[in-house]
Amino acid sequence: MLQTTLWVIIKGDKIFLWEKMRWFAKWVLNWIWGKQEWSETISECMIREANEEIGIDIQKQEKVWVMNFYFTDKPDWNLTVHLFNIIEYNWKITESDEIKPFWFSLNNIPYDKMWEFDKHWLPRILNWEKYIEYNVWYDKDNWKLLDYEKIK
Repeated sequence: MLQTTLWVIIKGDKIFLWEKMRWFAKWVLNWIWGKQEWSETISECMIREANEEIGIDIQKQEKVWVMNFYFTDKPDWNLTVHLFNIIEYNWKITESDEIKPFWFSLNNIPYDKMWEFDKHWLPRILNWEKYIEYNVWYDKDNWKLLDYEKIK
């Protein structure tokens, strides 16, 4: 399975989300993520992708979760997502042709504009629950959540 990273950035009472402007999941609010290259650790992947995608310089992070996503009829899309909490960083938020950045109140997260599974796992992150692993299945159209199970 493809190994990827995803990271959550919380600042005070706000959470960072971005609207993807092209490619996969265009126009969905999401988090920054990236694919691991063969020569790097998953932490190195997260730091590199964060810098390449949005120009953030991560100084301290914590790997908190793993989610395995399975896509019906598209097994080449299956991926393992290593979720990180970004603790310390330097960053000036800028819009690009890839992303449109937003800060949302933790009390007003727009789950209706996000992946369907986000409403199940994100509240647990916001409660600072430690290491958890999920298996998640989406339908062949990749937008409808079929099922999920907590492994740990």
